[in-house]
Amino acid sequence: MNRNWIKILSATLVSTCIATSGFAADEMKLKAISDAAVKPIMDKNGIPGMAVAIAVDGEDHIFNYGVESKDTGRPVSPATMFELGSISKTFTVTLTSYADVTGRLSLSDKARKYLPSMKGRPFGDVELMNLGTHTAGGFPLQVPDEVKTEKQLMEYFASWKPSYAAGTHRTYANPSIGVLGYITAKSMGKDFTALMEDQLFPSLGLTSTYINVPKSRMADYAQGYKRSGEPARMTPATLSSEAYGVKSTASDMIRFIDANMGLVKLDGKLHQAITNTHMGYFDVGAMTQDLIWEQYSYPATLTTLMDNNSSAMLKTIPVKQLTPAMHPRDDVWINKTGSTNGFGAYVAFIPKERVGIVILANKNYPNEDRVSAAYQILTDITSAR
Repeated sequence: MNRNWIKILSATLVSTCIATSGFAADEMKLKAISDAAVKPIMDKNGIPGMAVAIAVDGEDHIFNYGVESKDTGRPVSPATMFELGSISKTFTVTLTSYADVTGRLSLSDKARKYLPSMKGRPFGDVELMNLGTHTAGGFPLQVPDEVKTEKQLMEYFASWKPSYAAGTHRTYANPSIGVLGYITAKSMGKDFTALMEDQLFPSLGLTSTYINVPKSRMADYAQGYKRSGEPARMTPATLSSEAYGVKSTASDMIRFIDANMGLVKLDGKLHQAITNTHMGYFDVGAMTQDLIWEQYSYPATLTTLMDNNSSAMLKTIPVKQLTPAMHPRDDVWINKTGSTNGFGAYVAFIPKERVGIVILANKNYPNEDRVSAAYQILTDITSAR
């Protein structure tokens, strides 16, 4: 028998025999399940620290592992903040969806409505929905290094020429989602970072989530590490705030996942905005492309999830537009990965099962290991019911 399963079964037997409350027994079972999935991944990849948050029927459980920094040896704690990388994009589209629900913009609007300098340019004809689904017509993964000012950014988009017709191919890219955040902020008449930190994060009940970590919280900002082991933290760049700049804790992120499952009481318009980010717009094989979120029919196989969260998905892929768009469903696995040079993250949830997971690490490590750990944990939980 697999050693991991022995650990899980042993912990389960112990917890069911202890005369404690149901909550305490569940906590023990969940920790055993988490330990069995996470510790081998940490050992395999030399990850200094991780935080895992698991949501089950509206109750959140946080498990911390290792250290925030190899230099200080300070243990990962509930206050520890990690870089989210591209999971930040899910907040960007939440803000965009909120602007849509409140009438500040429409996803069917074209970019030129908010960027008048794009009139007569190919980029001006791109719909906002395509910017939020990686289907605008083809962008590089990153904004070119030479683009450093707002003027240079507008010149970049003005000179852009699509490689494909909008809505025919998926090309995962930071420039498109980044400029969607930029446009959303323009439609709302405020700075993007201010909208996130002063409006969206507080409205979601997130108390330790930032784009710019304040000095008072820098001690809680984990040190990241590249795959080579060198220390690294992200360096702000053009559109980084909109595309990959959020830092957060496991407890804040699992609350965000709960909100995405409708398990957190929120303002009605914000709730609707979150729900709308789960609309399915494009068929990408086994995966359906929502607004940034990626969803799969449930139950999904581990092979399907690993294949569709691999580096192969960074290539240009033909897609089929869903007309009309697929309404949000409960019988799906919804997920998103995120990486920076020094951090690796993964979030997933299954609305039908009312379970979700957040895995944050202060080292960049393969997506396949993140997905397999999350799959093992959520599968163990749902199969035990």
